[in-house]
Amino acid sequence: MTYKSEFLQTLERRGYIHQLTDADAIDARAAKPGLIAYVGFDLTGPSLHIGHLMSIMMLRRLQQHGGKPIALMGGGTTKVGDPSGKDSQRQMLDQATIDANKASIRRVFERFLTFGDGPSDAVMADNADWLEKLNYIDFLRDYGRHFSVNRMLTMDSVRLRLERDQPLSFIEFNYMVLQSYDFVELNRRYGCVMQMGGSDQWGNITQGIDLGRRVSGADLYGLTTPLITNADGSKMGKTAGGAVWLNREQLPDWDYWQFWRNVDDRDVGKFLRLFTDMPDAEIARLEALEGAEINDAKIALANAATTLCRGAEAAAAAEATARATFAEGGAGEALPSFAVPAPVALVDALVLTGLAASKGEARRKLGENAVRIDGEPASDPALLVSPPAKLSLGKKRHALLIRP
Repeated sequence: MTYKSEFLQTLERRGYIHQLTDADAIDARAAKPGLIAYVGFDLTGPSLHIGHLMSIMMLRRLQQHGGKPIALMGGGTTKVGDPSGKDSQRQMLDQATIDANKASIRRVFERFLTFGDGPSDAVMADNADWLEKLNYIDFLRDYGRHFSVNRMLTMDSVRLRLERDQPLSFIEFNYMVLQSYDFVELNRRYGCVMQMGGSDQWGNITQGIDLGRRVSGADLYGLTTPLITNADGSKMGKTAGGAVWLNREQLPDWDYWQFWRNVDDRDVGKFLRLFTDMPDAEIARLEALEGAEINDAKIALANAATTLCRGAEAAAAAEATARATFAEGGAGEALPSFAVPAPVALVDALVLTGLAASKGEARRKLGENAVRIDGEPASDPALLVSPPAKLSLGKKRHALLIRP
């Protein structure tokens, strides 16, 4: 389809669109100034991860095209738990933890969006503001009657759990009702007319659109992004070391930069379009590079993506560290550093630095001759390592032991 609005043209060209509820109507609305749309984020941890980055970038693209983005914090729905894509019920969090997670997550949004009181300034809302004030009986009478249990049972988030014979609690079953109500409430409060999210949110989004039509006659829309996979078919953002977190408290700047630097050659162009603001022409030039020159494109990707999330200084420091570590054989200042007061056994050092998740994994890596100390092979788990020392696992993962 050929879109008329610059917003949808950009989303289509750069690979963000998976499904639209009404492409023509959304296109017509986006062609006018001031499109207001939201994405919801539950507060289950102190940081979002790279799997959330598509949705954050969608809000950024909306603002770049004159729209008003709403980042909805799930202070209320976090207490319920979205069953989408989950095999078991989420752990229940107390209020203090939810509040701390919200404060931590907000810092990342402030790098991607401009908040304020202007017509296109972003808003950070919290669904606890309305969900926690609901009267249960009134809510069931006024809104619950619009939901068909038959239809809810066909939603992937519910159907897949039941098909796998995995438990689904009644509180989780209510999640899509509450998320649908969020859409209605955001429409009333802010004039929000579109919800965006990952492809797994399609059912929840369409339920909210239907609820808005039933209770207030609102014309609401939905847009989902595709599941992003690596060139080898694996889920993007999953690594041997765990999730790629957006907050530096959960993942050092160096590791964040390194994630982008080490993507598959075939993914460079796609990730530049999705996760950076780099112009199309420059992306085309970079993804056309071949042989060893593709590393220049990967460095450009790592710098651009890290600058957006962590700042230009973090990107520059990580690149300088990479140059010192790999090209010059040294130990750059931005490598993860761990203070140890005395010599430590190599197997323990690998776990301490996060190069191995457990002593068992550390011993396996040592048995595979994958570990080096200051560039020299090491295989004895009991070997005492004295700081300062640089530990390396393979060619791409490094950490420093330093004195306190």
